[in-house]
Amino acid sequence: MRLGVLDVGSNTVHLLVVDAHPGARPLPAHSHKATLKLAELLEGDGAISEEGAERLSAAVAEALRVSEEKGVEALLPFATSAVREAPNAERVLGRVAQEAGVKLEVLSGTDEARLTFLAARRWFGWSAGRMLVLDIGGGSLEMAYGVDEEPDVAVSLPLGAGRLTAGWLPGDPPDPADVGALRRHVRAEIARVVGDFTRLGPPDRVVATSKTFKQLARVAGGPARGGEGRVLSRTALQERVPGLVAMPAAERAGLPGVSQGRARQLAAGALVAEGVMDLFRVAEAEICPWALREGVLLRRLDRMPTG
Repeated sequence: MRLGVLDVGSNTVHLLVVDAHPGARPLPAHSHKATLKLAELLEGDGAISEEGAERLSAAVAEALRVSEEKGVEALLPFATSAVREAPNAERVLGRVAQEAGVKLEVLSGTDEARLTFLAARRWFGWSAGRMLVLDIGGGSLEMAYGVDEEPDVAVSLPLGAGRLTAGWLPGDPPDPADVGALRRHVRAEIARVVGDFTRLGPPDRVVATSKTFKQLARVAGGPARGGEGRVLSRTALQERVPGLVAMPAAERAGLPGVSQGRARQLAAGALVAEGVMDLFRVAEAEICPWALREGVLLRRLDRMPTG
């Protein structure tokens, strides 16, 4: 059957259309994206602005139209941190349901981490052993660790690249004092939860998902391993971070693999990636092409009857 996964994130509204059935690998059929940058359309108290709500409703309506054109039988719509943490989330969700005709399911941060872990586990398989999975989104950082499909520990922190850029790095290029303050903040937040993971022992494989990690792997010159995804080295990343945070967004957009829409927030994303790899003592992380959207899809397929 043809399924659609509608991901309302802090940066984009992304519709992924796949042909899938239980027990088979999902086959991508179509992808539709709308750049929203919801993390930058928040009021001082974190509420979604009127402009943000209007743009969100329009983007969801357009995604629904595309899904119908592509023959989607069932749509799996969900929203993450920017909507989840907004004090006016209920009103905004009601507006989207009324205007766009789509009822968004709001995932918790823990569910984000768990579903992303599931996607990475299915991608790498059981031979990957104990996995640590890292994901930097626009609004939050997700981390999960385990040996099965359900992680033993899953944590979400408000350290998304878009959120931190809007709140901590207003300059372009960022002011060095702001960079230093953000670096200390990021490491202090991550350090609070490191013990929850390290007490379980070292992972056999460290996996990184999300556009931020993919871009950083390209920028840091991460090689492909055995024809699979790229590898991000902590040493290579640490060498590139000072230059990344010092350059303006327009210059970052000219780097390999960096899109213009995400260039400004790559500095904050690099500080988060460097911090988490350093504090978890990760020498290198393998980039996984599957993440939260695939996790939502796989969980839905698991619950469908095989007949």
